[in-house]
This record gives sequence, structure tokens and C-alpha cells, in this order.
Amino acid sequence: MDEDWTSSIAAERMQLDNEFTDRVTASSFSNQQWSLVMTALEFEIEHPEDPDEAQIVPDTSNLPTIMPELDRVAQQGPMGGGGGKSTSSSGGILNGVKEALGLGGGGSDKRLDEAETLATEYCERLQEKIEASGRWNAICELASSQNTA
Repeated sequence: MDEDWTSSIAAERMQLDNEFTDRVTASSFSNQQWSLVMTALEFEIEHPEDPDEAQIVPDTSNLPTIMPELDRVAQQGPMGGGGGKSTSSSGGILNGVKEALGLGGGGSDKRLDEAETLATEYCERLQEKIEASGRWNAICELASSQNTA
């Protein structure tokens, strides 16, 4: 099979994206920020050779590189709708400068942790959706063959 396993689950991801909006809205991320988080993620299946043990997990190693852009998006305000809450408190520009210099109160670390937590939850729900469709074994087989190729 030439198809990448991640491409073969596009329909499930589209469905889940629609269903996951409630979690995004309840988070500190706007829809635009969450889209940026999703572009930084890569999905992996750990132990695809054993579907009973296999698990979809997010590779979040690129998230730290997009955190400054998330802050810029938050400062620009909502564009094209969006849920989530504002990330800045009443500190304004001074807080922005402190955070840029790494002197802030750890807000970026909290946001990174939140992004990782949401990404993990997204993966769990994605796997549940694939399992419910009866395609989990085939997806694992495809991922396993790509790992050995």
C-alpha cells in the first residue's frame, strides 16, 4: 500500500475536528490558535504491530516553536470567530515583553502543557473513533508496514 496511514484516516479526523470544538471552546485557545497547534502536531502509532497494544500519540516536539505565534494571534484578537478565552491579563505590553524575554510568570509553559493535554485527548478520541468504525487493525497494519519500509 502506498497510502500513508495518516491520509487514510482523513474522514475520521474531519469528523473529530467538528466534535472537538467544544473542548477547544472550553480551553484558553481560540479556534485559530488551535488550528495552529494542529499544524504543529504529527501523529504516531506506538506499537502498531500489535493492535491491542497500539496507541495513537501526538508528537508535540514542534509545539514550543509555535508558542510565540500563538501569543501574536491572541494579541491580534479574534479573526473569523473563535472560542477560547483571552490569554493575557491586565499586564499589557509589559507582560508581553517579559514573556518574550522568558521572564513571565510561566504562562507559555501552562499554554504548552494545555496544548499537549488537548493533543493527547484528541488522539485518544481519534483512536476511539477509528476503533468504532472497525478499521483499527487495518490502520495499525498500514502504520506497521510504513515503519518497516
